[in-house]
Amino acid sequence: MPVIVNRHLREQITHEESLFPISYFENELSGLPNREGPLHWHPEFEIARAETGTLEYQVGQNHILLQAGDCLLVNGNLLHGVRQIAGDRPDPMPVIVFSGTLIAPEASTLHQKYIAPIAECASLPCIVFRRQERRYDEIHRLVDDIFTLLKQRPDCYEMVVQRDLNRLFEYLYRHFEELPRWQATRIQLRTQVRVQKMLSYLYAHYAEPITAADIAQAASISRSEAARCFRDYMDCSPVNALIRYRLQTAHRLLHDTSWTVQQISSACGFRSTSYFTRQFRKVYGYTPGQIRSLGK
Repeated sequence: MPVIVNRHLREQITHEESLFPISYFENELSGLPNREGPLHWHPEFEIARAETGTLEYQVGQNHILLQAGDCLLVNGNLLHGVRQIAGDRPDPMPVIVFSGTLIAPEASTLHQKYIAPIAECASLPCIVFRRQERRYDEIHRLVDDIFTLLKQRPDCYEMVVQRDLNRLFEYLYRHFEELPRWQATRIQLRTQVRVQKMLSYLYAHYAEPITAADIAQAASISRSEAARCFRDYMDCSPVNALIRYRLQTAHRLLHDTSWTVQQISSACGFRSTSYFTRQFRKVYGYTPGQIRSLGK
C-alpha cells in the first residue's frame, strides 16, 4: 500500500470531504524543486492539464508531452510523475484526483459496466486528450467546467461535477474501442510492482541509514535486479533515487519550516551537513542557505 506523504506527492489522497471523493489542486509545480515531482501512485483517477508551458508526464514507462491545453487521464495505482520542461513560469497545471465511487458505488451495475472496464484495462494506463483534436472537444468542455466548479464552488457544484464526470465516462464507454492503447508486457508490469514496493520503502525510511541492499530487499529481489528496475523507470540507481528524494524533501522543509540547515540535513537522512550542501548545490545550482537568503 502506498505510504502517506505530503500532498505534493499525493501518494494517498485524503479528500476534504470523504463523502465527495474528489480533490482539486493547482500551482503544485511552483512548490516543487526544478518544477519536478517524484514518481508516485494512488488508487484514484487523476486528470491534469497543461495551461501555459510544456509538461512531461511519465506514466509507467511511457513519457507523454503535454502542450498548453492538452490534458490526460491517469488510471489508478500506476506510477506517474510530472515535470515542466518549457515555460518561463511554473505552469498552473490544474489537477483533479477522484474515486470512481463518486460516479457510482463499486458494487453497483453502473460502476461495473462503465467504470471498471477503464480502471481494470491494463492497456489504458492513461488517455491523452489533445486540445487541437476536435474529437475531444466534449472532453475539454467537461474538464474546463469541472476545474472551474471545483475552484469557485458555486451553489450545487457537487451535483454538476458528478454530472460532468458521468458524461466524461459515458464518452469513454462509447468510444472504448477507439481509445489508443499502450501495450505493457508482463515483465513491465512486474517491474512496476517491484518499483512501487521499493519506493514505498524508500519514502518511509529515507530519514534512516538505508542501503541499496535494504531497498532491494523491500521487493525481495537482488541488488542487480533492483538496479535494473530503477534504471528502467527512473533512469538512475536506487541510491541516487534515495538521494534525490531526500533532497526534494529537504527543499520543501527549507520553505515550510524554520529548521536550521543542520536540522534539515539530519532529518532527511544525511550524516554530513557539508555532503548535503554539496549534493543540494549539484542538483539545484544553489545552496540550502540561499533558499532563505535569496528567496530561491
